[in-house]
Amino acid sequence: MREFSLRTRALGGLAIAASSALVLAGCASGSTDGGSSDAAYAAATCAADATSDNTFKVGTLLPITGNLAFLGPPEIAGVGLAVADINAAGGVNGTDACQYDTDSGDSSDMSVSTASAEDLIKQKVSVVLGAASSSVSLNVVDSFTEAGVVQISPANTAATLSGYSPFYFRVAPPDTVQGSALGQLITGDGNSKVAFLVFNDAYGTGLRDSTEASIVEAGGSVVYGAAGAGQEFPPAQTTFSSEVTAALAQQPDALVVVAFDETKAIIPELVAQGWDMSKTYFVDGNTGSFEKDFEAGTLEGAQGTIPGAAASDELKALLGKYWSDVQGEELTDFSYAAESYDATVLAALAATKGGDNKPATIQANLAAVSGANGGTKCTTYAECVDLIKAGDEIQYQGPSAVGPFNAKNDPSSAFIGIYKYNDVNVPVWASAVEGKS
Repeated sequence: MREFSLRTRALGGLAIAASSALVLAGCASGSTDGGSSDAAYAAATCAADATSDNTFKVGTLLPITGNLAFLGPPEIAGVGLAVADINAAGGVNGTDACQYDTDSGDSSDMSVSTASAEDLIKQKVSVVLGAASSSVSLNVVDSFTEAGVVQISPANTAATLSGYSPFYFRVAPPDTVQGSALGQLITGDGNSKVAFLVFNDAYGTGLRDSTEASIVEAGGSVVYGAAGAGQEFPPAQTTFSSEVTAALAQQPDALVVVAFDETKAIIPELVAQGWDMSKTYFVDGNTGSFEKDFEAGTLEGAQGTIPGAAASDELKALLGKYWSDVQGEELTDFSYAAESYDATVLAALAATKGGDNKPATIQANLAAVSGANGGTKCTTYAECVDLIKAGDEIQYQGPSAVGPFNAKNDPSSAFIGIYKYNDVNVPVWASAVEGKS
């Protein structure tokens, strides 16, 4: 998943306790289930004695510090809005839901996520929402599995996590889906010779491999940075003169940058060496606004891909109100907010179907409420709960528009958004393609 600090910032106003837990999240009378949008959202913090034995306790492992901190607000807001809607509809199994938030940090300091995972297990949460980074999830997934705690990521995309554990699920598609879409976009634009600038990270090389396979299948070739060529650069590298020179020497038609924070050093080097930036393609790790980083027009025409359907205006308004009410801040990024919302609702529906709020019950029923067994389609928590109580099988279809979980606990289908940079270096949603896992 994305691990790029285009707008890195801490969550303003949050006091991080020694346990690393935060108590910010969202219960309110306003909701997407029909509650009054005029009412103010309030925190649904967990009582000291709250556990999965006596409530639906949502634990989050999302980025509050580190390179991914800009993703914290939309993802935490997505969870908080879902908790608000769940409580507005009567809660889960007769109790209100509550939210217990911890910091995932990023892959540069795994001690942060390790400590948070230990805390979440100790807290006896019903479900863990997170992490954002695939590398962070790989650091903690074994601990959650051993403890029998179900984990649902709204944003992980590394192919190595497909089918990794019976207690690990995700609502973001694996990089095989994004890679296929990106490869088709590149070749569909008439490019046949493609260069990659890719960092040596599980996410980076995995996405490169999937994209390369799609390019080759379409009749193209990778002329620099191909799998097995040994031309990846190490994470956190800061200068790229030699890599850009070597890549452009192969006279590619298009160039793909698969990186995180390194992208802000790669772009000036490409410009300095005369590369046509409109022939550049980015990925979910770096498709973000560069409005404040580079001269207007630098990236005009460049394109990028981000897994997930574009958030609707209605959802953005609700998320923005939630974040403003709870945090007193404007929400400007909505990346993976819909996925965070849906992951939370799916967990609550699984608990409802199973009759209790314990992790094992949620794990056993997640595939079913996602529609893996078919069933009546429903779009809100309240609507789905009514169907479950009537004895019906359901297929929850939320704002992220992902398909039911498959045998590897990945979404069976998902959309990949295609974005095009405008004249002030901001990516604008252009279209979306649906891929299968």
